[in-house]
Amino acid sequence: MRAVEIQEYGGPEVLKAVEAEVPGPGPGQVSIDVAYAGINFADLKARESGYRVPGLPFVPGLEVSGRVRAVGEGVSDLTVGQEVTALTAGGGYAAVAVADAATVFPLPAGIDLRTAATLPTVVPTAYALIHAVGRLQPGETVLVQGAAGGIGTVVGQLAKAAGGRVLGVVSSAAKAAYAREYGYDEVFVGDFEAPVREATGGRGVDLALDPVGGDTFRSSLAALAVYGRLVSFGNASGAAAWSVGQPELYPSGVSVGGFSILTLAQTAPDELRALTERAFAKVADGTVTLPVTAEFGLAEAAEAHRLMGTRSSTGKLLLKVDGR
Repeated sequence: MRAVEIQEYGGPEVLKAVEAEVPGPGPGQVSIDVAYAGINFADLKARESGYRVPGLPFVPGLEVSGRVRAVGEGVSDLTVGQEVTALTAGGGYAAVAVADAATVFPLPAGIDLRTAATLPTVVPTAYALIHAVGRLQPGETVLVQGAAGGIGTVVGQLAKAAGGRVLGVVSSAAKAAYAREYGYDEVFVGDFEAPVREATGGRGVDLALDPVGGDTFRSSLAALAVYGRLVSFGNASGAAAWSVGQPELYPSGVSVGGFSILTLAQTAPDELRALTERAFAKVADGTVTLPVTAEFGLAEAAEAHRLMGTRSSTGKLLLKVDGR
């Protein structure tokens, strides 16, 4: 079968198109003829530095859509030929991928395979940030880093639907214009501490969502109102792990939480399934849309990584695989 793998760590050029053995499902797993694979920042980190890579060679790709090819022992709720979308532990950049049945989901009503490939990582993560971990309440203000990315696009819509005031941070004026189309009331380019304080009358925000880490994490913490919450869901900056203690938390009674959909899939798959079903319902009922802003062939994976690496892309990037 066709696949794209990493044989060494480095830039986009280390992504190599190869012919590989077709994987079969183990107990509790299914194999999927992949139609589309989503591109995620975690894929770039895997390629660059081995993030969540058990060993080389490695086929990246954390989310796919397609049709069930085969089911493993003990799988009774999925059938061969069924259209599904799935969260994987890697292997999505291939004609056939394997996933644990617990992280494979039938397509929501009215959703096609192309749209379905945008769902497994982004939509449940955004839903968790707003509802499960962030617990945004009507009338509260939320500050979102990376407002024009995939997660940021969905978060803006979910937060607005929840009755929140939505502030975003982006890296360019073009991204600011994009974010305003997806629920954001105000969007700041670059530095945000002073503009956020001004926009909130000096009060600060009730909820801040940060995938960047480092200085951005600290600035987000400083932007919180009394009793505010900060949720970390990534470390795109590559900075040293943050540390927060009494000096930061006690004066205003703020709190810090975290979320990783990949970790939740390992530690609490039943909770992930319940979360995902609630999140997908927001797509099915029209609350959330996530535009595919660029699509590449499987052999063009390096170009997709180059585009995402420029930090100029918006929405969701896909690989078209069509492994049937």
